[in-house]
Amino acid sequence: MSNSINDEKIPLESSLEKHLSEQETEDEGREPTELELKTLRHVSETIPLRCWLVAIVELAERFSYYGLSAPFQNYMQNTPQDSPKGVLGLNQQGATALSYFFQFWCYVTPIFGGWIADTYWGKYKTIFVFCIIYIVGIFILFITSLPSITDRTTALGGYVAAIIIIGLATGGVKSNVSPLIADQIPKTRAIIKVLKSGEKVVQDPNITIQNVFMFFYLMINIGSLSVIATTQLEAHVGFWAAYLLPFCFFFIAVLALILGRNQYVKVPVGDKIINKTFKCAIVGIKNGFSLDAAKPSLHPDKEFPWNDHFVEEVKRSVYACKVFVFYPFYWVVYGQMLNNFVSQAGDMELHGLPNDILQAIDSIAIIIFIPICERLIYPFIRRFTPFRAITKIFWGFMLGSSAMVYAAVLQHFIYSAGPCYDHPKACAPQYANVPNHVHVAIQAPAYFLIAMSEILASITGLEYAYTKAPVAMKSFIMSMYLLTTAIGSALGIAMSSTSEDPKLVWTYTGLAGACFIAGCLFWICFHHYNDKEDELNKLEFIDEDEFAKEADLVPVTTFPHSLRSLA
Repeated sequence: MSNSINDEKIPLESSLEKHLSEQETEDEGREPTELELKTLRHVSETIPLRCWLVAIVELAERFSYYGLSAPFQNYMQNTPQDSPKGVLGLNQQGATALSYFFQFWCYVTPIFGGWIADTYWGKYKTIFVFCIIYIVGIFILFITSLPSITDRTTALGGYVAAIIIIGLATGGVKSNVSPLIADQIPKTRAIIKVLKSGEKVVQDPNITIQNVFMFFYLMINIGSLSVIATTQLEAHVGFWAAYLLPFCFFFIAVLALILGRNQYVKVPVGDKIINKTFKCAIVGIKNGFSLDAAKPSLHPDKEFPWNDHFVEEVKRSVYACKVFVFYPFYWVVYGQMLNNFVSQAGDMELHGLPNDILQAIDSIAIIIFIPICERLIYPFIRRFTPFRAITKIFWGFMLGSSAMVYAAVLQHFIYSAGPCYDHPKACAPQYANVPNHVHVAIQAPAYFLIAMSEILASITGLEYAYTKAPVAMKSFIMSMYLLTTAIGSALGIAMSSTSEDPKLVWTYTGLAGACFIAGCLFWICFHHYNDKEDELNKLEFIDEDEFAKEADLVPVTTFPHSLRSLA
């Protein structure tokens, strides 16, 4: 009897398993319905290995950039007789102004780098050429910092020449590396995927891009840990040693470019795509700021050299550029970490630490919390509500404002402590190298708050700049986003006269208020963009085959093999 029952049970189970297997097969790879898009969990695609090679380039470049810039404030502000030691003796105002100039220059030049890449060379060749220029700039900085062959005048001339060359090279690399890493992700639509557990999920390319930029930003901050090494070398060996390490390390970026030259997906240059975009925009401006006036379908007599889809992509780019308008206020806040925070630490008890090493807290916090956000926090939030880009950026502004509130309270605490109170190290000659009695570790939360704000505001800005740019203008639109950093640095230069004791409490308070107001205005102006995000992202696929054919934009995976073709 039992055998008979088992004989009947086995076919029934097999039939059920077969039915479920067929159902899973039917679901796998199909487009989700609107209901499924709203109710199913969204997951990322697998990130290709070639992304890692691009990430190594960025890691090496950021290792060099942050490794060099971390000692800059001491190098500029102090003299060899001061504590901490320096070289140029420009005081805090002069050093802060020149620091902001360096940031300004580094983030203006991406406009040039993006234009070169999108119009003439493509992203890969542009990155390679500017990496070579980068190496030249670091070498000049290293040579002119050697105490045995230079003096203050030579060091100042070499420093200015070096930061101009390095800033130019930074622009060429920064405007192209993040679009290049995102180019390595195949352009796909959202599909249904059935996991081994049997759960149906939506494999969402937007989540993939989000994760790629978080991964990209993780590499940036792993590279920026170079500040630990270079600040120690600065303190215990000399500035020349702090600059030699980034010079040597940068060759890893060149090696990664050469090794990956046949693996990278490279989007060829469009036909003067940026010129065409500006012509399209001018037509819209002349017709009451309506880009619909540039659509060939509405005005066939005009014989425009583009199609309707191109006009829609220009509209999408305008959306992105509008969102960037408030970012300069955020970057002024971020810039405090690279100059005034360093000077603030110099007025506190260091207990054997370099005053510029605490920048590493920012990087370490980002390295720890990016995976936590990717794996835990963001998926948890998405179970209840879409965590859209505009929402993330708003909270990034709020955390940036919080960092300045903390810095203002800390500065008041420093001014309340002896021996020199609101004129640290300046109340009497015998206290010239004696800080106020406040432990430098209390500064750590300010760096942590900035780190969390970066995860929300800075990473999301990179993602927004890439996803909302036309396929042939990724580098140029990215450079427009980076330009907001330059504008923030210009604001910082204008504010540099307040970077002195006893004004710093009001400096940080003013920045906190400005960032908070900017964040609120940002939300008021752009929160409705959250509702349009899916619609804007779909433009990547509307008539894309026709547009790519027209613009001659077919991704390739190989370049000529000669080294000459790389330069």
